[in-house]
Amino acid sequence: MIDKQHLINRFISYVTVDTESDPESNTTPSTMKQWDLANALVEELKSIGMEEVTIDEHAYIMATLPSNVDHEVPIIGFISHFDTTPDFTGANVKPQIVENYNGKDIVLNKAQNIILSPDDFEDLLLYKGKTLITTDGTTLLGADDKAGIAEIISAMEYLIQHPEIKHGKIRVGFTPDEEIGRGAHKFDVEKFGAAWAYTMDGSQVGELEYENFNAASAVVSIKGKIVHPGYAKGKMINSMYIATDFINSLPRLETPEHTEDRQGFFHLYSIKGGVDDTKLQYIIRDHDREHFEARKEMLLKLADDINEQYEREAVSVEIKDQYFNMREKIEPVMHVVDIAEAAMKKAGITPLIKPIRGGTDGSQLSYMGLPCPNIFAGGHNFHGRYEYVPVESMQKAIEVIVHIAQLTAERT
Repeated sequence: MIDKQHLINRFISYVTVDTESDPESNTTPSTMKQWDLANALVEELKSIGMEEVTIDEHAYIMATLPSNVDHEVPIIGFISHFDTTPDFTGANVKPQIVENYNGKDIVLNKAQNIILSPDDFEDLLLYKGKTLITTDGTTLLGADDKAGIAEIISAMEYLIQHPEIKHGKIRVGFTPDEEIGRGAHKFDVEKFGAAWAYTMDGSQVGELEYENFNAASAVVSIKGKIVHPGYAKGKMINSMYIATDFINSLPRLETPEHTEDRQGFFHLYSIKGGVDDTKLQYIIRDHDREHFEARKEMLLKLADDINEQYEREAVSVEIKDQYFNMREKIEPVMHVVDIAEAAMKKAGITPLIKPIRGGTDGSQLSYMGLPCPNIFAGGHNFHGRYEYVPVESMQKAIEVIVHIAQLTAERT
């Protein structure tokens, strides 16, 4: 398989490039700095021998590994994204290598007393004796999803170097802006030309996912009335108090910190306001489509009730659907999951088939006509200073990609 140090060097070369996306931007990609890594990836794909390497005006990258068999094989694809979340800085990433991890605390930043501890993150104990790549405690790492990119490119490089491994035509795709929900918006499924694909965008070894949340965003705008507080009786309407009533009227235990598995939630992630106006921003999530629609209706009904109470339009709600549960699109073609499961077993991995408590490009792509389950990329604690990835997990992901290519050719 791909040399360990070669893989480490490749991954570090990606994560040290700042590719943070911006939800406030209207361009694609949302930040110009994403082009820095995108252009470098194009050159790397060419250098390892990939064909039909293209990048469009929105930084969507596609490339081809031609078939090396003389019978017809479905075209398959592998997809990852190169942006990182705007939730935590990805600038000036300084990766640290922990060889032969001993199962104890890892000092990420001595000066700031930032510790990565199995007391807080027990999954660390799964990787005793492994090589970990961590942050320095001041940034995220970017394994989400630069680990996926490193794995896909490394797998393609391995297949090119080992033509004795038989496979059909393989397409790879790298996208911008997945972290702000736009990764698939301008993905040209027809141009990609695959019968199905896999996003390499999951977490721990063995994850195989073909269910995800139905998702929507909601902006709740609340209008008050500001007057001088000394003369406010009977006149002032404080929008922040109305906002408090709105927040407290939603089910308190149906929030991210109180839910798991397929349980949905309302997540209030931003409050900005004053007496005159307040804005609440929510995300709405549920695996069940009917429950998802009911959650959206609950927000609208609550706004109507408050407006009736104040006898004016004090509250307005704008809801936008973001993506839907891909299970509906995957179940008719479950062989794509079966092949991935078999590939994991061939690599000595126990598949962990479970629903995603989040979203993935694969969800939108599945609804665009490209069935696209999600496979582990190996990282943990995404989107923050405690992010890490075991190098051996990345190596296993490469094996899985190679086995998927091989099994697809053998089964057709």
